[in-house]
Amino acid sequence: MGQGARVALTLNVVLHRQNLARVAEIIALAESLSVDRLELANTQYLAWALENRSALLPSQAELDAAREIAKAAKVRLKGKIEVLFVLPDYYSDRPKACMSGWGKRYLLVSPDGLALPCHLAHTLPGLSFDNVQDRPLDDIWHHSAAFAAFRGEAWMPEPCKSCDRRELDFGGCRCQAFHLTGNAAATDPACTLSPQHALITEARVAARATPLIPLGLRYREFRR
Repeated sequence: MGQGARVALTLNVVLHRQNLARVAEIIALAESLSVDRLELANTQYLAWALENRSALLPSQAELDAAREIAKAAKVRLKGKIEVLFVLPDYYSDRPKACMSGWGKRYLLVSPDGLALPCHLAHTLPGLSFDNVQDRPLDDIWHHSAAFAAFRGEAWMPEPCKSCDRRELDFGGCRCQAFHLTGNAAATDPACTLSPQHALITEARVAARATPLIPLGLRYREFRR
């Protein structure tokens, strides 16, 4: 890289009920740091975020207020800072295409060498993920049973199988489906067409009925 070359800087901030009211301050911080891109990413409720959902999931009103502030900043900072506001799945009608589809475009390698189609894939039961120290990455990508498990459309249940959006959202997040329903092959409950969408609407009702409480989170316990 030549002298004086500039590297683009993105500031990614995870939002939840305990900090949504500070979005204006976060935007001001991004401006002070002269970042090129600010991603205001609302928490996706998996793993430990799901364990702490009652303290983290905002109400619709809290989310809307923060979104309006971000929308105004997006207009004001156009051409200077790209501002993105990522909605949580719980407040979208359709699920996101997690990792652009399981085993379709992305993979990651964990610190211990496991090749995974997404960050939490190793939490799904019944799947065995290969290690790059034992098997070539090319072979894993093309021939691994775990990568093939939810690749394409053959695995899809209804209503995904006949949905016009099946090539856009790929049935949603496999990990979210499992952590909410116990079945990784289920339609993501974040979708309004899911037979188990009530799991999402009930969580939203609870968030609306529960006043903002001081942060009281359950943390991982690390054992030596």
